[in-house]
Amino acid sequence: MTTIDIGIRESDRQEIAEGLKKLLADSYTLYLQTHNFHWNVTGPSFRELHLMFEEHYTELALAVDEVAERIRTLDVAAPGTYKSLAALTSIEEVEGVPSAENMVDYLTKGHEQVVKTCRAVLKVAQGADDESTSALVSDRMRVHEKTAWMLRALRK
Repeated sequence: MTTIDIGIRESDRQEIAEGLKKLLADSYTLYLQTHNFHWNVTGPSFRELHLMFEEHYTELALAVDEVAERIRTLDVAAPGTYKSLAALTSIEEVEGVPSAENMVDYLTKGHEQVVKTCRAVLKVAQGADDESTSALVSDRMRVHEKTAWMLRALRK
C-alpha cells in the first residue's frame, strides 16, 4: 500500500478526521431522529411534516456518506457502529414519541448543533489549508442553517 501524500500533514489529517467523525455522528444521529419523526408524526400538520421530514432524512443520508468518504480520503477509518457514533454525537437522544411541535423543536436544536460542529471542524480544516474539507463542511453548514431557519419558522 502506498503512503498518502495529499499535501496535508498527518497530524492535521488526524485532527480534521476527528472533527469529521463528530460531524458524521451528529449527522447520522439527526438522520435517525428525523426518520423516526417521519414515521411517527401525527396531528393537523401530519402531511406537511411527514413530507418535510422525508426530504430532510433523504438529504442527511447523502450527507453522511459524503462525510464518511472524506474521512476515508484523509486515510482514517470512519466510525460505522451505533456504539461508536453514539459516543461521538452531541445530539440528545429523544425517548418516546414527542408531539409534532416538540419534534420540530428537537430537529431545530439538532440542526443548530450540527452547525456548531461544522464551525469547529471548519476552523481546523482552514488552519491546515484543507480546502476540500472546508468546502464540504461549509456546504453542510449552509444546509443545516437553512433547515433550522425553516423549522423555526414553523413555530412562529
